[in-house]
Amino acid sequence: MKRVKTLTMLLAVPLMLVGCVDAIAESRVKSALVDAGLDDANADCMAERMVDRLTIDQLKKLERVKAEAGERETGLSLSDYVKRVRRVGDGEVVAVTASSAALCATGFAPQKR
Repeated sequence: MKRVKTLTMLLAVPLMLVGCVDAIAESRVKSALVDAGLDDANADCMAERMVDRLTIDQLKKLERVKAEAGERETGLSLSDYVKRVRRVGDGEVVAVTASSAALCATGFAPQKR
């Protein structure tokens, strides 16, 4: 019986850590989206989907998406943000961003877990 408890704990700890890592990644992506000019509601909705679908390297590319000279820094529309994301040169990042933006804007994105 003691072995079962020990084994259960050994399996539970990594699963809890994965949940923490996902929460941290989602928080960072949401912050990057807000910093790029999106509102909190859209950033929150999109971050959840994007963390599940993109690699860490791809998410880091999104953190670097910033306004260039002459561009708005706040109050950005979703379509304007997707246009900026095209600069990263990664088709999958653009596709996931565009689909996340569309689902969140239309309300078809599933509710937060």
